[in-house]
Amino acid sequence: MNATSQNGSTSRSLLAHAKEADPAAWTRLVELYAALVAVWCRRWGVAEQDIADLLQDVFAAVAAHLHRFRKDQPHDTFRGWLATITKNKVRDYHRRRAGQPAAHGGTEATLRLAQVLDPQGGMNEDDPADEDLATDAAFGEVLARALGSIRGEFHDKTWQAFWNVVVTGRSTAEVAAELQMRPGTVRVAKSRVLLRLRRELGDLPPSP
Repeated sequence: MNATSQNGSTSRSLLAHAKEADPAAWTRLVELYAALVAVWCRRWGVAEQDIADLLQDVFAAVAAHLHRFRKDQPHDTFRGWLATITKNKVRDYHRRRAGQPAAHGGTEATLRLAQVLDPQGGMNEDDPADEDLATDAAFGEVLARALGSIRGEFHDKTWQAFWNVVVTGRSTAEVAAELQMRPGTVRVAKSRVLLRLRRELGDLPPSP
């Protein structure tokens, strides 16, 4: 079921509905981002058998604090906010592990914790977790899910114009000729879909 049939408005974002504790929105939110959070957890040293528990911790924190998320600056994104929550939960995880006997002896957990807390390490705030998301397979899955969610909100020609220009990289003039549209109309179609996609991903505030 697409967003239009669920709530009658294509301008309101997934996050807007999630903030209202809409169960369907929460299900979509978790489905959209769980794989990406799991990739971050693996990248930051969480043991595979512990990832499911970390996912629960992360999304429980998201549920508790989503009302605090604000899009105040151009660089503020839901993904960045989610990455910060994930970092905090992973740090807690490593702190707990540091106080436990290492699985194979030695100080693996303690060393990993030191790396996490090191300002020059891979999880410092100046090294954004999502800087390579464009090539990350997990983010590709996020995009695919988001695109599938909003597809039903657009006419076929609008979607084809967006897809051919943005995804396949064809020129505006070529797509316009093929779809029998004006180049300006193709550009508007592309912008409309991109705007909706960014809103679905939490990168823009909901429209009034």
